Amino acid sequence: MDQQAKEQLIHAVATAIFDHAEELTALDQAIGDGDHGINLKRGFEAVVAELPGLATKPWPDLFKAAGMAMVMKVGGASGPLFGTFFLEFGKTIGAEPDHAAVVSAFSRAIEAVKSRGRSEAGQKTLLDVLVPVGIVMSDGGDAQAIKAEAIASAERTVPLKAIRGRASFLGERSIGHMDPGARSSSLIIVAAVDALKNQGLLQ
Repeated sequence: MDQQAKEQLIHAVATAIFDHAEELTALDQAIGDGDHGINLKRGFEAVVAELPGLATKPWPDLFKAAGMAMVMKVGGASGPLFGTFFLEFGKTIGAEPDHAAVVSAFSRAIEAVKSRGRSEAGQKTLLDVLVPVGIVMSDGGDAQAIKAEAIASAERTVPLKAIRGRASFLGERSIGHMDPGARSSSLIIVAAVDALKNQGLLQ
């Protein structure tokens, strides 16, 4: 992937968050601090501000920079969790990744998020999207399958009771609301998959 393709990928992901910032904030107002969309938008604004220089970096350095932007600019629990994902992904991805390297890096990044958040899938967090998407990727799922799982798994957080994060304080009242971190994770995954498919890098 050349510099232009990397820029397009970053812009696609950032735009997905920018376009849905109000939705993410509304979801967070229902069961959290009400700032998820605002904070995540701030983080991706910081990433975009580093373009085009960021796109000239090899993948490990690119994801390290993105992860640090999340940690520094995104408040609450989301910053450390998304930051951890990108940082760990960057450690594993390699300079010229193939499909196996991407799957391995995704899996390692999920484990890092689990450790950082002391959480597992099923507890109404971003892991409820990351884990099932990781399984689809490991099973060789194509672009459509990955996107479908990202969207469906975010929807599946609606009937869950929150066990981790701010929403866990609500107990039973957290049931009936989509987890904002799951939704933002699905938006990021769908945007990235679409960008890679449009560039002919994913079937």
